[in-house]
This record gives sequence, C-alpha cells and structure tokens, in this order.
Amino acid sequence: MATRKSTQPPARHAADSHDLIRVHGARVNNLKDVSIEIPKRRLTVFTGVSGSGKSSLVFDTIAAESQRLINETYSAFVQGFMPTLARPEVDVLDGLTTAIIVDQQRMGGDPRSTVGTATDANAMLRILFSRLGKPYIGSPKAFSFNVASISGAGAVTVERGGRTVKERRSFSITGGMCPRCEGRGSVTDLDLTQLYDDSKSLNDGALTVPGYKPGGWSYRLYSESGLYDADKPIRAYTKRELHDFLHREPVRMKIAGINMTYEGLIPRIQKSMLAKDRESMQPHIREFVDRAVTFTTCPDCDGTRLTEAARSSKIKGVSIADACAMQISDLAAWVDSLDEPSVAPLLATLHHTLDSFVEIGLGYLSLDRPAGTLSGGEAQRVKMIRHLGSSLTDTTYVFDEPTTGLHPHDIQRMNGLLLRLRDKGNTVLVVEHKPETIAIADHVVDLGPGAGTAGGTVCFEGTVDGLRTGGTITGRHFDDRAALKETVRRPTGVLPIRGATTHNLQDVDVDIPLGVLTVITGVAGSGKSSLIHGSIPAREGVVSIDQGAIRGSRRSNPATYTGLLDPIRKAFAKAHGVKPALFSANSEGACPTCNGAGVVYTDLAMMAGVATTCEDCEGKRFQASVLDYHLGGRDISEVLAMPVTEALDFFGSGAAATPAAHRILDRLADVGLGYVSLGQPLTTLSGGERQRLKLATHMSDKGGVYVLDEPTTGLHLADVEQLLGLLDRLVDSGKSVIVIEHHQAVMAHADWIVDLGPGAGHDGGRVVFEGTPADLVADRSTLTGEHLAAYVGA
Repeated sequence: MATRKSTQPPARHAADSHDLIRVHGARVNNLKDVSIEIPKRRLTVFTGVSGSGKSSLVFDTIAAESQRLINETYSAFVQGFMPTLARPEVDVLDGLTTAIIVDQQRMGGDPRSTVGTATDANAMLRILFSRLGKPYIGSPKAFSFNVASISGAGAVTVERGGRTVKERRSFSITGGMCPRCEGRGSVTDLDLTQLYDDSKSLNDGALTVPGYKPGGWSYRLYSESGLYDADKPIRAYTKRELHDFLHREPVRMKIAGINMTYEGLIPRIQKSMLAKDRESMQPHIREFVDRAVTFTTCPDCDGTRLTEAARSSKIKGVSIADACAMQISDLAAWVDSLDEPSVAPLLATLHHTLDSFVEIGLGYLSLDRPAGTLSGGEAQRVKMIRHLGSSLTDTTYVFDEPTTGLHPHDIQRMNGLLLRLRDKGNTVLVVEHKPETIAIADHVVDLGPGAGTAGGTVCFEGTVDGLRTGGTITGRHFDDRAALKETVRRPTGVLPIRGATTHNLQDVDVDIPLGVLTVITGVAGSGKSSLIHGSIPAREGVVSIDQGAIRGSRRSNPATYTGLLDPIRKAFAKAHGVKPALFSANSEGACPTCNGAGVVYTDLAMMAGVATTCEDCEGKRFQASVLDYHLGGRDISEVLAMPVTEALDFFGSGAAATPAAHRILDRLADVGLGYVSLGQPLTTLSGGERQRLKLATHMSDKGGVYVLDEPTTGLHLADVEQLLGLLDRLVDSGKSVIVIEHHQAVMAHADWIVDLGPGAGHDGGRVVFEGTPADLVADRSTLTGEHLAAYVGA
C-alpha cells in the first residue's frame, strides 16, 4: 500500500531560530533607551548625522559587549594582560556573535612599525630569505631590523653528579638591525648652535634652550656645577670640559647646598624634550625642537634599517631591502615568479597576503612605509587584509566608514569586499555616510534626528527604498546632488610648485591659484598629499589641518582644547576678585575626593574597573566653595554643561558678556559643533567632530592659505552643505583654500581642480587635469571626470 507523504515542512531546529541581534534599552553616551533588532548574516548600514550615536550603538555597545564576553572566557591570568572593558549600559543584548572590529584608529606611530611588520608580510619575507638567500647569513632574525646582533661569553656553574663544575659558555645572536640608526632608518643630529652661544660664558647667559633661564635651577645645574669655569666662554673650553658640559653621564653632586643629579646638556635635552611626542609639546618647545634637531637618512644603511650582511643576501638579485622598497603590486609579481617547491606553502601564503593588498586598493604602498604615516582610511584597509581570506563564518565584522580616503572609483571595489564577507555567512555592520555604500545595504538603521543631546534615537529601520521615502534627514538628503557652479572666482595670484618629487611624484610642475577654492583630486595613492603637504611647507601664512588624531585624556574637553576655558576662568575670577586657577578642575578648584575627574575609579585587576559618580561633588568636578561663585547667574559647572549654541547667547550679552569667549564659540558654531557641550570629554567625540574641532581652533590663525585634508570625513550628507558654506566664507574673507578631497559635492563646488593620476603608486604622480569643474566634466578624460559627470548628471 502506498503511504501518503506529509506536505508539512520539517519543524525548524531550535538552533536556527537565533537569527537576530537584539538590543534593548541601550543608554551608552547619548543613546536614549534604544531598542533594535539587527538581522544576522546580512549587511546592515548605520546612518545619521555626525554625533547622532552611530558609533555609541555599534562600537561602544554591540562590539564592546561581544569583546568583553570573549575576554571573560580566558583565564584570570590571561585577562590580566588584556584591556579591561566595562559592561555597556544596556538592558538586554541577545544573539551576539564574535565581533571583529576594523576601525580607523591610526596604527602605532612607533618608528619601527612598518606596513610589512603590521601585516606579517615582513615575517614571511624574512623566512623566505633565510631559506633561499645567497649567501646564507643566518636565521630569519638576521633579516629583522628590530633584532640587534649581540654576543657574549663567560663562566657558568653547573651541578653535575653531586659536584659543582664551572664551564665556559658563549652565545651570539645575528640580528639585522643597523647598529648606527638602531633600525630606525634615520639619525638625529642636534645643532649645537641652537643650544648655546659659544662666544659667551655660562654666567653671561650662554644657554639658549627654552626653560634654561639664568637663575633658574636648570641653568644653575650647569653654571654652578664646578666642573668647568662658568666665566670662561664655551669656545675656550678644553676637550675634557666640553665633554663634561655636553655628554657627562648622570652623577649625584651638591649644587648650591642641594643634592642634585648632574648630566650633560645633550642627554638631558634628549630625555626631557626629544623623547616626547611632537604633537604633545608646547608650541615654543616644538619650535625649538624643529630648529635644533635635524633628521637625516642613516648613511650606513641608506635608510633601509638593515645591516650590510642582511642587504648582501639576495634571491634572483633582489635583497630583502629591495623587496620591502618595491611597490606591493610589483613585489607580488616578483614573488609569483619564484618557483621553489621547498618553500611552496610559504610562497602561497605570502602571495595571498600581497594580492589582498592589491585587491583592497593598497597596491601602491611599499612594505617599508612607516605605519604612522598611513591615513586613517589606509590604516583601516591594512587591518582588513587579515580578514579577506579568513575561513571564519558567522562572525560579526564591524566597520567604521570603510570608504574614508577612497576615490569614487575605488568605492565599488570596497562594496564588493563587504558583500563578499556577508556572502560567506557573516554579519556585517557598517557605520557610513556615503550613499554609494548605503545603497548596497540589506538593512538600514538611521539614528538621529539631530546630534548630541538631540540625537540618540532610532528614526528609521528597514530597506534602502524605505529610507528614501522615510522622511528622515538621511532619507531627504540621500539623492542630493550638488550642481556645478555657474560662475567661478578668478584667482588673485598663484602658488608655484616646481619639480615636486616627494614619494611617487614625477617631477611635477603646477600652479595652485590663490584667492579661490582649489580642490586636489585623484585616486587613493595618486600623490595628492605628497604634492600639497610635501611642497607647501607649514611656513608663516599656511594653516594646515590634517587627519592627525587629537590627543587628549578624559580630562580634556572642547573648552580646554580650544583655549575657551582661559577667558571664562578670567571672567569668573575678575567678577569675584579671586584666582583664575580656582575655576579649573585640573588645578586648585578640583574636588579633592575625585581630583576633578567627577568620578571615582576602582581598579579591579583583570575585571572591568568600576567608575562611580563622586559623592562629594556629584560629578560636577569642583569644590563646593567654587560653585558658590556665579557669573550671569550660573556657576562654572553649569557653564561647562552648556552646549555651544546656548553658551554663545550667554557670553554674547548681559552680565556674562565675554568677547574673547564669544569669538571662540562663534567659530565652534561655524563648523557645525553647536550641539557639543563645552565640558564633554574629547574621548567621547566622533572622528568627524574631532576634525571640525581642530578646524575651529585654526580658523583664528593669521594664515592666508588654508590646507584641508578630506574635511568631509565623518560628515553626514546634510552637513556637507554646511561645510561648503564655511569654505565659501573663508574664501570670501580673502583666504586661499586648498582642499584634498574625494567627495563629488566638494569637487562640483570648487573654483579650480587639480587632478592627479592616472593611477596609484608609480602609475600616478602626474597632473592629468587642471581647470574648472565644468571643463573636467566636459572633458571626461580622467577617472575623476567620469565620476563627477555621473554625479552631476551631465
């Protein structure tokens, strides 16, 4: 008898029901009880104006909790070595998978970190040369510029058969570090004429180092040391006296009846000034260091960082130094030409890594490029290389604006990579502003409606088509297209650049017009930054605002960074006849319990530290007595809690009118930061907000030429319009504005375009077009021209 088959579908397995990441009640930073459900194994794009809470939701909530839970699976011993993460402020986080974060944090600025060392390509090359290099010089360490050659010998005591036996042992490690520059590739020389005037004696004020004033302890250390005659001109010193003055090793001695450590002037300056990061120096110290220190290519290794032995071992006539200096696309072809069955797995892995560079659009780099010189977008793509060939599935990849620094031509390639990661069965979460990337999303989450306290809510969830008709700011501006200007400004002069050869530039001659808005375009790696930053020095009259990170602790805020706090403190002090230092949470006015931090931190070793609001000051950061002083009816903590727009009215008129503070606030509002609180910690600002904060601080500089490096980074489509208005105001006030940019709206708005290319690396470095945007669109002779024409619908 035939049996009837059941038409009922098989019951769904319980394990297949977890296809959503559920977030309920997220309150991190400015999020207001956000609850959303994100589909797994799909590409979800998070949009919204800068400061609306995208990063708070994706990075600080979902990715942070995933990483914290994974860290908890390790032993307490291992956790002690890992960064401790606090649990995000959220009621429910369900359905999380392992998160891999690919953010825009700049790669370490350590001079020994290169593109090769950061991606393990160098490690594979070192093994390759230690196996195939002729002549053979040693293990992979012999090709590493981070390993110094050392050797030693001596007697060791060994217990053997109940007897103590002394034996002679020796050891040696052959490293590849150049001994002259210690693997840095450059050597520093101090210009002694900038340290002292050798025609004077110490008692006549010979030292010219900042902070070494006659009568000060730093000065008396030398003038009263007794090691040389302080009344004798320095040029008359004997060899011994000069050595004691400049190079003496640290030694304890009594000077003016006080025990002090004396050391030579040069090592003292190296420790106190040159060991610091240049960005964190005070302006007058930085100026002195720029004057006194010269960086020159190491003459022994010619900048390769490697010993002569490491450079002498070659494969097919190519040394490891030559291989690292090659453009990666050329290096991939060279590795492909090696046919050595004995190292076949190594060659296959190395070839895959180098191909990943080319595929992701970084084939123009070289492995010896210092990691600290990469832009944020390049650093993010270098980190992506590890994940392109990964066999992992069902993981969550989190990207922070992966199209940053990419030409429209390269964005299609990046979109393909994101879709490939998704199609392998991964959940891909992307924070993005570019419509080209939002368009490929399976699911869109739009946050807003505004920024800061006006944001932090979900305005829309759904498909891209739904976003277009959803009525949110992102939806309304999604299909915005800037039109070409009908008339362009006429230049008032030119800035000539002749014979530019920095990096990949091929003897470029170009005239940059002044008094107009000039945009420098070209694919990533075509030589834009090399042309502008390499040929227009940061001299008097040039204000350069790059993508460099703002340095600041959780005690730093927009008020301290812009110098706004100084006039505010002085206004409070003047109104009450007290010291300005009382109104600083980092100085005399700080709450003694929390030292002005507003919270008390309890370190719990390998577990996340607990931060509790200070009970004495209730998070206000100041002593109670300081809060009794009012200006215009507000105390200092209330002033710091104000957003910029409110503070603008407060300091603009009435009892609290402070013109100096009002000017700075005006500039902050100008760059679109009206919603940011004066006392908001810098660590909580988004990338776009930090760059605009930097722009606001430099707007008062007396420069006639402004150089901006991709100012649209991190800007929402609606904010780009405001940025264009700001650039117009700068030009109309008589400034010359030069912008390195990929955004077509900025290109369309330009008065003059200089397009570099035609490709990247050694395929670029030439000027392929100069003229107005309308001419570029009509011409369509370059990649930029084609994409701009498509953008404006020409």
